Amino acid sequence: MTIEITELNHVNVTVPKAVEEPAKHFYGVILGLKEVPKPQESRGRGGAWYHLGGVQLHLSIEDGALNEASKRHVCYLVRDLTTAEAHFRATGVEVIPDNLPVRGWARFYVRDPGGNRIEIAEKR
Repeated sequence: MTIEITELNHVNVTVPKAVEEPAKHFYGVILGLKEVPKPQESRGRGGAWYHLGGVQLHLSIEDGALNEASKRHVCYLVRDLTTAEAHFRATGVEVIPDNLPVRGWARFYVRDPGGNRIEIAEKR
């Protein structure tokens, strides 16, 4: 018997309160995700919710250390990896090369202001 998962609804990433505004800029402006209203009961907690296709990204506030040592990540597929890399570099975001390539995929990584690792990939 399976549990019959029907969809992936959202991914939650956390950043410290001190980088909440830079993180909102990163997700809303640099990545270009569409911000959607949070439910009334969640608004006082800070952060933001974003919508992409049928999945949401929830940006939550969680004070503590930055996440910069972790390899856990979210992967965003792009139409043109070269254009995406140029965009990140132009906005001052460090591009981290892929040191473990996978056949059929071109990719690199970036980190948001909270240190969360993000894979940017193009299927080839």
